[in-house]
Amino acid sequence: MSLKQEIEKMQQAFMPNIPEDIKQIMQAVTDDLLESSLTSKSLKFGDQAPSFSLPNASGQVIKSDDLLKDGPLVLSFYRGGWCPYCNLELQALKEAYPQMKQLGAKLVAISPETPNHSQETSERHALEFEVLSDVGNKVAQEFGLVFALAEELRPIYKQFGFDLPSYNGDESWEIPVPATYVIGRDGKITYGFVNVDYTQRAEPEDIVEALRAYAN
Repeated sequence: MSLKQEIEKMQQAFMPNIPEDIKQIMQAVTDDLLESSLTSKSLKFGDQAPSFSLPNASGQVIKSDDLLKDGPLVLSFYRGGWCPYCNLELQALKEAYPQMKQLGAKLVAISPETPNHSQETSERHALEFEVLSDVGNKVAQEFGLVFALAEELRPIYKQFGFDLPSYNGDESWEIPVPATYVIGRDGKITYGFVNVDYTQRAEPEDIVEALRAYAN
């Protein structure tokens, strides 16, 4: 089953339980983001990816320059372990990771969550790839992905149990647009997927194909 199909299956299960007025607010906020110029500022195919150093779930600092020494890097920006769409994506990436490794690539997932929450996410999914904490969204800002969650959504998220200030360690309510990049050893972006509609995610098979194209 593709990631898109997994997402649709999840939506069929929980969307009918969400009150109509809340659905309308969520859709209106997504529509506003789609009409914004946010994605026009995000890094894309052919751009030079910025170098970064971020702590992993165990507190060890991971450097992108080190990751790129032996092959390409797959970089997945996700909103947080509280997000059901992100959890499906992380699980799908886990399943595709062996293929990525066969193609010489490394994979890291990045969110603005504090290291203890990143560790919780990593352990819950038994992830074999690095889960990094970009507290304050500093790296996500360099990729042009950050926005502040709309005021009208904040109480709704809290109602759902998504207390972002608690997860992220600040009061900004800033999160990254979900995005996936393949970065070549020279630091150039060879594949990019950015969509302000958080229900849309890169398909792992497309990432693997991008890695195959890079290898050839």
